[in-house]
Amino acid sequence: MKGLLIKDIKLLVKQQRFFSSIIFIAVVLTVVTDNPSFIVGYMTFIGSSFTLSSITYDEFDNGNAFLFSLPITRRMYTKEKYSFALILGGGFWVFSTALAAAVGEMKQMASIGDTLIISCMILPIMLVMLSIMLPFQLKYGGEKGRIAAIVMVGGIFIAFLIMAKAAEWLNIDLEGVFGSFPTMDGKAIVAAALIFAFVILLISIRASIFIMEKKEF
Repeated sequence: MKGLLIKDIKLLVKQQRFFSSIIFIAVVLTVVTDNPSFIVGYMTFIGSSFTLSSITYDEFDNGNAFLFSLPITRRMYTKEKYSFALILGGGFWVFSTALAAAVGEMKQMASIGDTLIISCMILPIMLVMLSIMLPFQLKYGGEKGRIAAIVMVGGIFIAFLIMAKAAEWLNIDLEGVFGSFPTMDGKAIVAAALIFAFVILLISIRASIFIMEKKEF
């Protein structure tokens, strides 16, 4: 797996102009906007989504057929993609969180503690998004994988809307059900969200391994 990580990191280095532009835009937006914590989500998702591009590069010109002729198993390949996504997304998350906290403190818009809580809520969202998108990318590859993932996310959003409407028709007080959330400790909410996201991620890894072991090249 170490060799696969080195390959993806070297591929990442070749995209340094692209990432330099992202970092420059992030710094500018953090300075000029009134909500510096916004940049945490922006950079975290941009960084972690590069893993999808690395899968596309691997598939280019039947590259996977050559890749798996090496001493690399499909299980190892799948785990490396998740590891690479977490390393990349986590690295961008740390950088953007430090940037948002510093700017928020200098402008006196938000304390470091508030910025950290908001930033920590980005992590489970990132994990769930990766858990959805990576299996689709490995299954369908390229543009089809992105389209399938977008349709999946859109379907989840529509499902939540339908549930909300159904609750309204059935006179179920959702506000009362979830009304205790604001009174809960922020750390407890973040911890619960992270546990839930990691469970989803583990399920996603198992699904992706199954997909790769059944896939033909």
